[in-house]
Amino acid sequence: MRYHIMTLFPEFIDSATDHSMIKRAKDNGIIEIKSYNIREFSQNRHKKVDDSPFGGGAGMVMSVEPIDGCFEHIIESNQIYKTKCRTIYMSPRGQQLTQEKAQELTQYEDLIILCGHYEGVDQRAVDMIIDEEISIGDYILTGGEIGALVIIDTTARLIDGVLNKAESHMDESFSDNLLEYPHYTRPREYKGLEVPEVLLNGNHSKIDQWRFEKSLEITLKRRPDLFKMFDLKKLSKIQKKIYEKVLNKYK
Repeated sequence: MRYHIMTLFPEFIDSATDHSMIKRAKDNGIIEIKSYNIREFSQNRHKKVDDSPFGGGAGMVMSVEPIDGCFEHIIESNQIYKTKCRTIYMSPRGQQLTQEKAQELTQYEDLIILCGHYEGVDQRAVDMIIDEEISIGDYILTGGEIGALVIIDTTARLIDGVLNKAESHMDESFSDNLLEYPHYTRPREYKGLEVPEVLLNGNHSKIDQWRFEKSLEITLKRRPDLFKMFDLKKLSKIQKKIYEKVLNKYK
């Protein structure tokens, strides 16, 4: 997958994606991340990219022209076919990013992400080039770069070869509308705190059952909205008993 980030601060994107698994995925040619400075496409001699809003109001609004110019450059220079591309605007009014949405975005060969600043962007830029607006939460950031990095991270790790094991993302939080179970490693005892005995006996069936039960408990206590969305139809008989046990425990 190729990521194209439209931003006023390309160095923010470049530095943040030059570490850990994202860097390894880039080095191995599994993903490609390019950042584009919107300011370079301004026709203003001072490279101005914003102006005061029509109708008055506080703050400044990013202009449509440099955004559109940057977008056209990305399409043409990378020979992008729009049917295999998704253009996203990071916006607090957008659909909230979920694991399901992240999985959906991996079907595209190219993701173009517009990072806004100031009071936002000229609506004509949104109308002309944006396929969907996405939010990473119900709060306001100073710019869209952090949101763009979240999308890169959440989608890249779902691409084959990015993680060390192909199955390593399957049991993580939100994959089945359940939060993840607790993890432990050496030492077995630390300051009086012991690793649960079930994890030490080598009985993988019992371990799976314990992990499922803990996922249910954590989800029910912390995210009851997700717990209600859990699909009971695919549960085994043993899992259904565990589910009922958890429900009764927290009534």
